[in-house]
Formats: sequence, structure tokens, C-alpha cells
Amino acid sequence: MSTPSSSRPSWLKVRPPTSESYFQIRDMLKELKLATVCQEAHCPNMEECWGGGTATFMLMGDTCTRACRFCAVKTGNPHGVLDEEEPQKVGYAISQMKLDYIVLTSVDRDDLVDQGSLHFARTVETIKKNNPKMIVEVLAPDFSAREDLIENLVKANPDVYAHNIETVEELTPEVRDRRSGYRQSLKVLSLVKKIQPKKYTKTSIMLGLGEKADQLKRALADLREVDCDVVTFGQYLSPTQRHARHLPVKEWIHPDQFQYWQEEAIKMGFLYVASGPLVRSSYKAAEFFMKGVVEKQRKVFPT
Repeated sequence: MSTPSSSRPSWLKVRPPTSESYFQIRDMLKELKLATVCQEAHCPNMEECWGGGTATFMLMGDTCTRACRFCAVKTGNPHGVLDEEEPQKVGYAISQMKLDYIVLTSVDRDDLVDQGSLHFARTVETIKKNNPKMIVEVLAPDFSAREDLIENLVKANPDVYAHNIETVEELTPEVRDRRSGYRQSLKVLSLVKKIQPKKYTKTSIMLGLGEKADQLKRALADLREVDCDVVTFGQYLSPTQRHARHLPVKEWIHPDQFQYWQEEAIKMGFLYVASGPLVRSSYKAAEFFMKGVVEKQRKVFPT
């Protein structure tokens, strides 16, 4: 693995968005007051994904009740406020963006009785009703690993259910909010399979936070133990250089190492692995693969 330095290595250089379609989409989302994790998390792949038929919408506002130290999203108390028209707004935006694979994620909403699970589910159901062929992936919070809340979302029938463990068990207390746990996240993925065994599950791990190889191998083994289907690896990029809340990058991971972990994960039996410095949990490469898998499953198990 590579050591950190004051500047990013060459393989992490990203050009700013320049296409007309990118700016049209950005302006439309602003007008509708919709948030995307692409924008809130400063994703380096925005233009590539928005122009390629995928996007990730962030539901229930732009303020999270938790304060993970890797995350760029604002933290605070939303005081129970929800935009009840959001499911319809998201559906309209999708129709204008000509998408065929949509990812829905959300901030954590510990301020709500159901932690936002029913609002999340209504959005999935609205999209499915408007366009039954749309492939919907949810990148869901942990809902405190409550089976009843997870079931709310599973029953809305998303095609892929993703929840990120983010890092290895040993680093979780430093990296994630105290209300988010490594074993709690594994339980979420396990509960999804318990509720709907044929549901595809997916998770993501950031590299460059100081994880060790043996720790990472144990994390992959834990994920296979709960029958997780897809894993992605990406380089951790600190949201800011000076904010005390955000963790610094401890290592710049060389692309060869990402290739190594991709091969290791495939050997362990994952259905698919996306691994690279700029890969994110909702990166379109994984989505293109999952699109083919989901469409094949639909022919065998029509809903």
C-alpha cells in the first residue's frame, strides 16, 4: 500500500464536470429541491454516471442525525421535517433524466419514529408504479437493525438492497457514529436475506483509513457469512482538509492493490466486485452488472 502525501496521486485526478447535460440536471434538481448523494458527498464520478443512465438520490433532506467522521453530509437535528411530495418529485426527476437504473439513499433519521423507513418505501413504490421496468437499488441506513423497519423497505420490492459496513471492525468506532456498529451493519444485511432470501445485497468498504490486510480479509469473510452478494472497494477521500470532525487519509492505495482485493473477494464467492480508487458504493460499473443480473432474475421469477 502507498503512503499518504500532501497531494493526491495521479490516479486520483478528476476533471470537473463540463457537459451541458450535467448542468441541466444540476439545475433541475436545485429547482425541485432534491438532494443527490452525488452532490452532497462530492462524488468524483458525477458527470460520468449522470450521462450514463444512473444517479443516486438522497431522500429525507440533506441533514443527517449521525456524525460519521468520513462523511461530507451535514449533521444536525431535522426536527421530524419530511417533504411528503418527495416521492413524486423524485419520480419526475427520473423521467427527465432518462434513467434506467436508480439508486436511492438517505440520511439517517433517528428523529423519526420509524427512522424514515416508510417514506423510503413509499418512494420505491412510487417509482415502481410509474415505471415497472425501472431497476431500483436502495442504499439504506441501518434503521438501528430493527427487523420491522428493514421489512418496511424490503416489502417495497427494491431490486438490490445495499447497506455499507464502510470499514473493518477494528476501525469502526473511530470512523463511524457511535450509533452505527460493524456487527449492527452485518445484522442488517442478514435480516434482508431472512426477510427475502432472493434479494440481492450489497455493501461497500473504503480503503486508506489505516486498515490492515488481515482485518480486511476478516471483514470479507464476515460478509460472506451473511450471504452478501456484491462488495465494492474505493479510496477514502477526506471531505475537508481542516475540519476536525473529518478523518485524514492515512494511505493512498495503489490501483494494483485494488485489483488484488477484487481478485481476493471474487475467490471468496461474491457475485460481483467493483474495486478501484474512484469506485463508490453506487458506482455505475456495479450498476451495469446488476442491471443484467436483475433482468435475468425477473425472467425466471416474474413479479
